[in-house]
Amino acid sequence: MNNLIKNELTKIFKKKSIYIILFVTLAFVILSNCMYKYFYNNGSYSYYSEGYIEFAQKGLKELDPDKPSDTKMYIEYKTVLDVNDMMKQYDKDAWQIQIITSRIEPYVTERNTYLYGAEKNEAQANKINEQINELLEKLKNDDWKYFANEELKLAEEKVKTLEETIKNTVDKQEIENLKIELANAEIDLDVAKYRIEEDIKYGYDYMNVAISNYQQYGYNIIQMDNSNIELTHQEKKDYNKAVENKEISKYIIENHVDVEKTDDLRGILSRFFNEFGLFIIVIVVMIAGTIVSEEFSKGTIKLLLVKPYNRNKILFSKFITVLIMIAFSFVILIGMELIVGGLIFGFDSLQIPVVVYNFNTNMIQEINVFAYLGTQIIMVLPSVILIATLAFSLSTIFTNSPVAIALPLLGYMGAAVINQLAMQYNVGFLKYFVTLNWDFTQYLYGNVPLMEGLTSEFSIVICLLYLLIMMIPTFMVFKRKNI
Repeated sequence: MNNLIKNELTKIFKKKSIYIILFVTLAFVILSNCMYKYFYNNGSYSYYSEGYIEFAQKGLKELDPDKPSDTKMYIEYKTVLDVNDMMKQYDKDAWQIQIITSRIEPYVTERNTYLYGAEKNEAQANKINEQINELLEKLKNDDWKYFANEELKLAEEKVKTLEETIKNTVDKQEIENLKIELANAEIDLDVAKYRIEEDIKYGYDYMNVAISNYQQYGYNIIQMDNSNIELTHQEKKDYNKAVENKEISKYIIENHVDVEKTDDLRGILSRFFNEFGLFIIVIVVMIAGTIVSEEFSKGTIKLLLVKPYNRNKILFSKFITVLIMIAFSFVILIGMELIVGGLIFGFDSLQIPVVVYNFNTNMIQEINVFAYLGTQIIMVLPSVILIATLAFSLSTIFTNSPVAIALPLLGYMGAAVINQLAMQYNVGFLKYFVTLNWDFTQYLYGNVPLMEGLTSEFSIVICLLYLLIMMIPTFMVFKRKNI
């Protein structure tokens, strides 16, 4: 058996095609890493596009503020240009930009409404302009904490007011509505406290993204918690995703570590199969889809069968070789990514753990990136083995390499469509289809599976059943095939 496997591996590595595929794969690894390094998320934040500014400038010249039909658009364009002038004083990624767009712009709109609107009020416009100038002075002095403290003060007042209102309310339905509003206000209070306690300056960096996500997913959880109807399977998945994202955002805020960063070596490795899975499938299918059929097309099968081995052992050795090549494909691609990614990004990011939310323990879990990568590979391995087995079976039964390569690749690419249809329309019988069962990452950390009724035990049985359905006829046909 060992000699047979060694012979098969020798034949595979003598093929030029395997090196061509590996070269193309390496080129893709280099290209994808360069794209992440130099193009992904590399632009500064821009609130208004240059095209829109030019459009507003042109529109302002053509409109008459004293004409009632033009007033509304004139105020809108004037506000855009006024706000843009304020923003031009700062870098596009400066914290002041966020304050201008979120806090100051409403005042500018109000001021321009009093200046150019139907009910003009110059005194009121001047009063608002004083407020705007005070806020702009805070921006110039880099006093972001002024705005953070104002935010905290407003949040505390809102929570206190709602608590008092609930105490003085008798109607049960009104109390329930107020409690939901209070829960949302408490999320706002948490965000305001986090900004001050963790010293998070306003802006668009990963810390501000985490604060925004914590707030938004907090709202979503409250909404689903207070839903009066039972959640559907998809809604349960959405709920779990909201809980996970909220807790991971909290981890980022409290630890000041960007564990959601995707454009570095650690980020790419943590999504390894999503990034390079297709190349692994192509390598494996091309090997499995030709390992038997080429013996027939070249006539070398006769030389193989005259050796002192029975047909089952010969075929089994070829299948074991395919499994070895699956392992080789993973190892070689991980090696490529480590070398290329390390040269482009450096290796420092590998020290940052992958953070997941474990629903079995209801706690955040830190995992070493290589341990996480290993777990992910084990969980997706059934899909690769089953696709390889399909190619191997077609290669043996039909002895036609193009068919044995094309059908598995089409099946793999079509799997996403089948899964989407099953989940979207809740087609019950499709849970017996292998594509919904072969990805075991859906069961990790207590997550809700892709479709209602799926369990890890059920998926193991389905995968084994499909493996046997493919392998038994393959061995039977090969044993009886006339040569």
